[in-house]
Amino acid sequence: MFDTSTVQLDWQGLNLKLETGMVARQADGAVVATLGSTSVLCTVCASKSYDPKIDFFPLSVHYIEKAYAAGKIPGGFFKREGRPSEIEILNSRLIDRPMRPLFHKDFKNETQIVCTVLNYDGENDPAICAMIGASAATTIAGLPFLGPVACARVGYNDGEYILNPTRDELGESDLDLVVAGTRDGVLMVESEASELPEDIMLGAVQFGFKEFQCVIDKIIELAEDSAKDSWEIESPKQPSFIEELKKEAEKSFDPVYKIKKKKERNESLNKVRAEIIDKFNDDDSELHIINDAVKSVEKNIVRASILKTGKRIDGRDLTTVRNIDVRVDFLENVHGSALFTRGETQALVTTTLGTSSDEQMLDTLDGDKKEKFLLHYNFPPFSVNEVGRIGSTGRREVGHGKLAWRSINPILRKVTDFPYTLRVVSEITESNGSSSMATVCGASLSLMDAGVPLEKSVAGVAMGLIKEKDKFVVLTDILGDEDHLGDMDFKVAGTDSGITALQMDIKVTGITEEIMRDALKDAHSARKHILSEMQKVVKKPREGTKPNAPTVLNIQINKSKIREVIGSGGKVIKDICEKSNAKVEIDDNGLISIFASKADDGEVARQMINDIVAEPEVGKIYSGKVVKTTDFGAFVNFLGSRDGLVHISQLKEERVEKTTDVVNEGDEVKVKVIGIDDRGKVKLSIKEV
Repeated sequence: MFDTSTVQLDWQGLNLKLETGMVARQADGAVVATLGSTSVLCTVCASKSYDPKIDFFPLSVHYIEKAYAAGKIPGGFFKREGRPSEIEILNSRLIDRPMRPLFHKDFKNETQIVCTVLNYDGENDPAICAMIGASAATTIAGLPFLGPVACARVGYNDGEYILNPTRDELGESDLDLVVAGTRDGVLMVESEASELPEDIMLGAVQFGFKEFQCVIDKIIELAEDSAKDSWEIESPKQPSFIEELKKEAEKSFDPVYKIKKKKERNESLNKVRAEIIDKFNDDDSELHIINDAVKSVEKNIVRASILKTGKRIDGRDLTTVRNIDVRVDFLENVHGSALFTRGETQALVTTTLGTSSDEQMLDTLDGDKKEKFLLHYNFPPFSVNEVGRIGSTGRREVGHGKLAWRSINPILRKVTDFPYTLRVVSEITESNGSSSMATVCGASLSLMDAGVPLEKSVAGVAMGLIKEKDKFVVLTDILGDEDHLGDMDFKVAGTDSGITALQMDIKVTGITEEIMRDALKDAHSARKHILSEMQKVVKKPREGTKPNAPTVLNIQINKSKIREVIGSGGKVIKDICEKSNAKVEIDDNGLISIFASKADDGEVARQMINDIVAEPEVGKIYSGKVVKTTDFGAFVNFLGSRDGLVHISQLKEERVEKTTDVVNEGDEVKVKVIGIDDRGKVKLSIKEV
C-alpha cells in the first residue's frame, strides 16, 4: 500500500531519520523528519498555474506546534490551537529565510510549506527538524529549488562548541546559534550570545556549516530514490524593446541615484519609473516584464557604482556610520524613554516598569513559562512615507522585535536585584535601513533612563554586501536601498566586550568565511563608534527610578507567617492593599513585594505587614491601645494584631484597687514587654515604662 523511502543518519550520536511515502501522499512533497524522538511532518504544495503579471514569488511558510506532540491540552477557553504563537512565527521565518532565495527567479507559482510538530521529546529542537524536513520535502517535490538546504543549532560552553544542544545544555551555554546553508556556503544565521568575541562567533558558524554537510548528503540520497519529475520553467519572452528600455532607463536613473536625501530621491525615482512605463507599456500585458527590467537597471546602477567608486548612494564611503543623535528622558510622564536617530532612521523607545502580575504567560510545548522582559517593535507606514494598513502585528515586526530582545537579554539577565517586569516598546518613526538595530540602541538608552541597572550599553549595526563574481565590498550601516539591492543583510549587536546577537540573511548562493570575517571586523568598529556616541549622553543607568515609576519594597518573612499575612480567604492582604493603596504580592518562599505609586503608600503597607509578622522583644517598649479591662488587669493591642496583658500590679508603682482607676478601653499607652511564656502569651508593664 505504501511505497516508502527512508534515510537515516547518526548525526554526532543523535539519530536523524527522513521518511516519505507513508503520510500526506497527495502533497507535492511530504517528509516526516525525526531527530531523536522529535518528529515533524513537512509538506510542500505548489499551484499548477500562475498569474504571469505578478512580479514576486508567493511563498508562505507555516510552522505549527500541536499541543498533543508534548502530551498537553491547549490552554484557553476553546482548548484547541489558535492563532500562531510568537515561537511559531519566529520558526516560520527561520525556515523561510534560507529557502526563499534558492527558488528559480522565474518561478512565480504560489507555494506553501507547512511543518507540523507531531511529536516532541522535550530535548531535541523541532525547529531544526522542521527546516531539514522542509528542505527535503521541497527537494523531492521536483520544484525548481537550488537546494537542498540543511541547518544546525550550535552551543558553546567551556571553550567547546556543542552540536544541536539539548534544552538543558542550552541553559548552560554562552551561545544559542542556528546556521543554515547549502554545499556552497552559509545562507542564514540567527543567534543570541553572552558577549562573545567575533572569532568565537565566526568559529560557531563554520562549525555548524561543516557539521550539517552530512545532512545534505542524506537529503540528496532520499531524492535519488523518491524525487518526482522536475518542473519545467519557462522564462518570459523578452519584448523587442527591452534593450532600448534599459538604455533609456540607465540614462534616466543614473543622476537620480546621486540624490542623497531619501524622500527627494524616491520622488524622483517614482517619476522616472512612471515615465518609462508610460512610454513602453501599451496594454498592460507586458507590464511585469517592464517592471522587472526597470528593477534590474536600478540594481545594476547602484551596485556598479559602489564597486567602481567605493562611494554609496548618500555619499558615504564603505565604513562610515551615518550621523547619530541621542536623546533620553524624551517623554516626561513615562518611566524611561529615548529618541535614537541615525541618519534617516529613527526609533522612539519607551520603558514601562510593572509588577510580577504583568509578566507574560507563555504556553509552550515545554510547559508554561513566565517572561518578565518584553520588547515590542512597531513599524507604522508613515515611517517610510506610505499609506498602509494598520492592524495586527506582522511577522516582520515580531521578528525584528525578537532580534532586539536577543540583543538586550544577555545583559539584562545579569540584573538579578531589580524586581520589576519590563516592557520596552520601539516605535519606528523614520526608516531608511536597519530600524531593528536602532531599536537595540534606543532600548538600551531607554532602560538606563528608567533606572534599570544595566552594566553596559548595547548597540547594533547592519552590514551589507555587493558581490559580483570574485569581487565584493562590505557596506557598514546600510540604507534601505542597499538592503533591497544588495546581497546580504548582516546585523550585529553587542557591548564593547563582545557580541550579544547576530542575524544574517544572504540572497546569493552562499557566503565565504573571508566575507564574514571582513563584515564582523567592520561591524566591530562601527559598534564601538555608536557606543561612544551613546555614552556621550548616557554613561550609566539613572540612580533609582523616576518619581512617577512605581516604588518597590521587598520584605522577607518566615514561611510560617505567610498564612497570617494573607488571612482567611485573603482578607488580611486585601485589607492592607485597600488601606495603603499599594499592591502586595507574596511568593511561596515568603518574599513579599510591595508596589506603590507613592513612596508613602508603600511605607504604610510595609508597616502593616511588619506589625503582623514582627515578634515581640523582651525589654522593648511599644505604643499600644487598651482593648479590654478586667479585674486582674488590662489587655493591650501593641503589635499589629498582637495583644498582651498588663497585670494590675504592673499598672503603677503603688497599689491599684481597680484597673479602670488607671486605664480604660481605647486609651493610648506605652508598654514594655517583660516576658513571654511557653504558650506565647506576652506579659506587659506600664509602670516599668
